[in-house]
Amino acid sequence: MKKGIAASKGYAIGKVALKEHEEIVVVERKIENLEEEKARLQGALTLTREQLEKIKEKAEVEMGADKAAVFESHMMLLDDPEFVGAIEANVEAAMVNAEKALTDVVDMFVGIFDSMEDEYMKERAADVKDVGNRILYNLLGKSMEGMGLLENNTIVVAHDLTPSDTAALDKSKVVAFLTNIGGRTSHSAIMARTLEIPAVVGLGNITKSVKDGDKIIVDGIEGIVILNPSDDQVEEYLARKAKFEAEKEELKKLISVETKTKAGKRIEVVGNIGQPQDVLKVIENGGEGVGLFRTEFLYMDRETMPTEEEQFEAYKFVAEKLEGKPVVIRTLDIGGDKKLPYLPMPEEMNPFLGYRAIRICLDRVDIFKTQLRALLRASAYGNIKIMFPMISSVSEFLKSKEILAECTEELRTEGKAFNEKLETGIMIEIPAAAIMADELAKHVDFFSIGTNDLIQYTLAADRMNEKVSYLYDPMHPAVLRLIKMTIEAAHNAGKWCGMCGEMAGDEEAIPTLVEYGLDEFSMSASSILRAKQIITNM
Repeated sequence: MKKGIAASKGYAIGKVALKEHEEIVVVERKIENLEEEKARLQGALTLTREQLEKIKEKAEVEMGADKAAVFESHMMLLDDPEFVGAIEANVEAAMVNAEKALTDVVDMFVGIFDSMEDEYMKERAADVKDVGNRILYNLLGKSMEGMGLLENNTIVVAHDLTPSDTAALDKSKVVAFLTNIGGRTSHSAIMARTLEIPAVVGLGNITKSVKDGDKIIVDGIEGIVILNPSDDQVEEYLARKAKFEAEKEELKKLISVETKTKAGKRIEVVGNIGQPQDVLKVIENGGEGVGLFRTEFLYMDRETMPTEEEQFEAYKFVAEKLEGKPVVIRTLDIGGDKKLPYLPMPEEMNPFLGYRAIRICLDRVDIFKTQLRALLRASAYGNIKIMFPMISSVSEFLKSKEILAECTEELRTEGKAFNEKLETGIMIEIPAAAIMADELAKHVDFFSIGTNDLIQYTLAADRMNEKVSYLYDPMHPAVLRLIKMTIEAAHNAGKWCGMCGEMAGDEEAIPTLVEYGLDEFSMSASSILRAKQIITNM
């Protein structure tokens, strides 16, 4: 038995297909014809683009446009003058073969990403490696598509699965996958959850422990792998798998059910989204609206600020799809671990406590007003509510409302429609805001508790730091006290209170939060039906 990180829920019993981790040793070779070598490189880049286009098309059909977008960013790397230009410059400066120039540039980029503290940015090193390997294979005339002829009930075992590998899997035959490395935030783990196949990652040396054709059991709930199981173990896990599948089918009955406790208390179970298309998954899983639209994703993976028109279309799309159900849209929350290439940010000792979120927006009013105008215009097409992040004082909220009021006047003068009764609220993610929630409640229309930051700020425990991860406890008495205090302050002022952090989808925490009187739970789409089941059975 081996223990790893449960990256995607479910059970699988099948045979191993080992994806060999081939280490290609690149030998430096001096070239004589520079133009010929540059042409070789361009040929490999063109072939790489064609391959990625095909993979992206397949991923769009099987996993949706939002998950296929990773291959768009891979193709953007092929157009990045800093990346491709650096490879060509290396070829020219040292008169070396394209393979050597490529690996030097890839190693440099990977080193930069790996040195970053943010887990998301570390995972992007895998994207650069993926693209770099594909170019390298094409330069060498090798094929990367090694998982084509698979049997039914195949469990793919690899050192790592790149986004390309995961998208290329034949999901009619692959029932699970296992990797030596990786975490819950890696693209392959996210895609496994989208494909709804079990995955266990971070297993250390699973590729050395199995061989092609071995029978194994994958437990994506506990993060366990059982090698060469006994008949009794197979029987036990077949029963577990059948029960798990039956529960998933049973949960689908709740898709159109309004969420109420047995005592009749109405509670909204809604979804968190990052891209407009994500709203479709929320609806599909019975979400009763959107409790957090992370708008910063509209600003990322591009070279310029999104225009007012681009943002308006994105917000309008979500509002219309929800057909009058609420959509809480958070204003731009960058800084900390989220940087924009076109917006220079100061180097900071403690970026999570520094220049970020509402602090940037109140400083860069031009950026803020573009977004607020787009939000106001989109509010004419649905039930949009605006939420300001990282608020620590009444004055910050009032200043934000003041800028919003300026935008409403501009739109009124221009004769553009918007919802005159649009609700505005704040994220409670700073302990100071929770402690003074009674004062803030006098001014806002609602609160939404952002537990991811609230917990780490309250317990002084970085949630990305494995050395102190044991301290990051959503059920810590101090955290619970702040949550309870916030909910009570909202209710005393006649306002509603939601939660949009990971804790909202935590099956252990949900009963306590219902008991405290939380009005709205916002979570990833895949957690919605289970949350609805827990609440309706209370």
